[in-house]
Amino acid sequence: MATLLYRLGRGALRRRRLVVALWLVVLVVAGLAAATLRGPTASNFTMPGTESQRALDLLADQFPAASGATGTIAVKAPADGQLATPEGQAVVQELVQEASTLPGVVGAVNPFQVGAVSPNGRYALVQVQFATGGDEVTDEQRTAYEEVGAAVEAKGWQVAPGGEVLGGEPEIGSTEALGVLVAAIVLIITFGSLVAAGMTMLNALIGVGVGMAGLFALSGVIELTSTAPILALMLGLAVGIDYSLFITSRHRQNLLEGLSPEEAVGRAVGTAGSAVVFAGATVVIALAGLAVVNIPFLTVMGLAAAATVTIAVLVAITLQPALLGFAGHRVLPRKLRATVASAAQGEPVGEEALPVEDRSGFGFRWARFVTRFRVPVILVALLGLGLLALPTPDMRLALPDASTATEGSPARVASDLTTEGFGPGFTGRLAVVVAGDDAQATAAAVPQVTAMIQRTENVLAVAPPQLSPDGRTALLGVVPKTGPTDEATETLVHDVRDAVGGVQGAEVLLTGATAIGIDVSEKLSDALPIYLLLVVGLSVLLLMLVFRSVLVPLKAALGFLLTVAATFGITVAIFQQGHLADLVGLDTPAPLVSFLPILLIGILFGLAMDYEVFLVSRMREDFVHGDTAREATISGMGHGARVVTAAALIMMSVFGGFVFLDDPIIKSMGFALAIGVAIDAFVVRMTIVPAVMSLLGDRAWWLPRWLNRALPNVDIEGEGLREHLQDRTPTHV
Repeated sequence: MATLLYRLGRGALRRRRLVVALWLVVLVVAGLAAATLRGPTASNFTMPGTESQRALDLLADQFPAASGATGTIAVKAPADGQLATPEGQAVVQELVQEASTLPGVVGAVNPFQVGAVSPNGRYALVQVQFATGGDEVTDEQRTAYEEVGAAVEAKGWQVAPGGEVLGGEPEIGSTEALGVLVAAIVLIITFGSLVAAGMTMLNALIGVGVGMAGLFALSGVIELTSTAPILALMLGLAVGIDYSLFITSRHRQNLLEGLSPEEAVGRAVGTAGSAVVFAGATVVIALAGLAVVNIPFLTVMGLAAAATVTIAVLVAITLQPALLGFAGHRVLPRKLRATVASAAQGEPVGEEALPVEDRSGFGFRWARFVTRFRVPVILVALLGLGLLALPTPDMRLALPDASTATEGSPARVASDLTTEGFGPGFTGRLAVVVAGDDAQATAAAVPQVTAMIQRTENVLAVAPPQLSPDGRTALLGVVPKTGPTDEATETLVHDVRDAVGGVQGAEVLLTGATAIGIDVSEKLSDALPIYLLLVVGLSVLLLMLVFRSVLVPLKAALGFLLTVAATFGITVAIFQQGHLADLVGLDTPAPLVSFLPILLIGILFGLAMDYEVFLVSRMREDFVHGDTAREATISGMGHGARVVTAAALIMMSVFGGFVFLDDPIIKSMGFALAIGVAIDAFVVRMTIVPAVMSLLGDRAWWLPRWLNRALPNVDIEGEGLREHLQDRTPTHV
C-alpha cells in the first residue's frame, strides 16, 4: 500500500492543477446539489419494533387525527383562583380559539372541559393537536404557534407554548468557529509557517465542504436526524485537519533531509499517508459498524459521519500533495527555505547550514523520563484514570426532554411553568392506545385498562379516552407523578405494560415521547456491550496486521478501554451529576443522551488507533533497523510527540467548540469527544504506551511464526517502499 500511495502522491503533485480543479468542480457540484435537493432533518428518534413505535404506527393507520404532533400551552393567571372567575374563563377561551385557528392545527382543547386546571385555580394547560408529525410542521407554523397568546399576555397573564412541536434543528453559530481558529493557531505554532498552516486548513475545509454538501444533497432521499450533520461536521473538521497535518509534517521532514518537493511528497504520502488511510479506515469501519445494532437513526448518523471521514482521507492523499506542490519550499520556516532548496538541487552548503536532528526537545525528554520511571508512571496513570472512571457505573441513559433545554428557551419556559403548576409528571405524559376488532370490543376494554392503570403505583391521573371516528381505537392519557427521565417513570412504563398485557379482546400499547425515549435507551444499552466487544476485537485484529505483534494490539485495546471508562466517568460527573456543570454552560444536569456512549466508543476507537499507529509505527521502524527496544521507544516518542500533541490539541479545539452550543445533545457530544481525545492522546498514548513498551522490551514484538505466515502484510510502515527506493536517486523538480 505504501508504494501505491507513494506513486499517488507524486502523480498528484505533477498534475496539481488538474487535481485542484477536479476537487473544486466536485465542491461546486455538491454545493449546487445540496442547495436544490436538500430535505428536512428529523428531530424524532424512532425505533422500529418497539412497543411505542408500534403504537404510533397503529394510530397513524386507524386514528390519524391523533397521530400528529401535539403542543401544550401552559397558562398562568396573575393571581390564585382567577381561573375560576368568569373573566378568567373568558381569557382562557380566547386563547383556545386563537390556538385552534393557527395554521396546521386541527384543534385545541379547552382545559375546563378536561380538568386541566390546577387546584389553586391559577394554572391551566391547553392541548393543541397538529395535523402532521413534528418533523413535517413548517417553520411558519412553528413560529405562529410560538407567538400565540400575545393579546392574553398583554393583560398580565403568562402564556408559554411548549410540547413536541417545538423540536427543531440545532443551529451552528460563531462559537464553533472559535475551535477552528484555535486549530489554525496550533498549526501556525507547529509549522512556523503561515503557508503550511493555511494550506493544511484549506485542505481540510474543502474536504468538509464536499462532505457536508453531499450529505445535505442526500437528505432529500434519506431521513437524517438533526444531529447527524453536526456529528459529520465535528468529525470531518477534526480528522480533516489532523490527516493533512500528518502528511504535511512528514513532507517537511523529508524536505529537511534534502529531498526534492516531488520526492518528499511521494514519500510523505507513502508513509504518513499509509497511517492516514489506516486510521481513516478504522474510523469508517467503527462508524459503519453502528449498523450492527440495527437502530435506523443511529445507522444513518454513523454512515453520514463515515462518509465525511472517507472524503477527508481522499482529500488528504490527493489534494494535499497537489497543494504542497504549489507551495514548494515555502511550507518550511523562512530561515530554512533557501538552504534546504539549495541542498535539494545539489548546490554546496555549509556543514552547519542544514538542520541537525534535535534530541533535546520535550518529546525526547518526556520519553526518557517515562521509560526510566516506567513502573511508577504506569501505576500513577492507572490510578488517575481509575479515579476518573468511578462515576461510570452510575451512568443513566435517556433522550433529552424540555426540562433539560436551555433556560429561557420556549420549550424550557413551558416545561418549568407546567411543573410549577401541576408537577413534573405533566411534562412527560404517556399515551395508551387501545385497539379492538370492533367498537364494542374497544368500549369493553377501555374501562378495564383504565382501572388497571389507575391501580399502578406512581400514576397521578388517567385522562378520559379519545375515540376514533369508527370507535375501534381509543387513546388514553396517563400522567405519572415523576418527570420523563426519572427512574420511577421508567419503572412505571414497565409496570403499566405488565398490568395491561392480559386484557382480552383488544390490543393495548403504551407510547408517547417519554415511552419512546425509554425504549430507545434500553435498546441502546443492550447493544452497547456487543458493540464494545466488536470494536475491541477489531482493534486487536487490525493492529496485529500492522505491527506483526500480539502484545502491542492487546496493550492498545486495554488502553482504549481505559480511555472510554475515564471519559464516561467525567461526562457522567458533569452532565448527569452536575459537578462543575457551570464550566460547560449546563443549566440542568440530566441522564446522558441515549446514543452518546455507543457513538463515543466508535469515534474514539478510530482516533485512538490513529495516535497508536503514528507513535508505535516509528518505534517498530527503529527497532527493526537495529535500535534496542528502549532506544526505539524513545525515538518513536521523540519524533511523534510534537505532531501527536498538535493533532490532539486541534481535535480538542474543534470538538470543544461545540460545547458552547445550547443544544444539550451536541454540548455533551462535543465535551465527551474533546475529553476523550485529551485522555487518550496525553495519558494513554504518550504516557502509558511508552512506559509499557519499554517494560515489555523485545517481547513487545513477539508473534508466533504460524500466525506471522497466516497474516497478510499490509505494509503500513512502508517497508516495501524503502526497498523500492533503495537503488533510486531522488528526482528534482
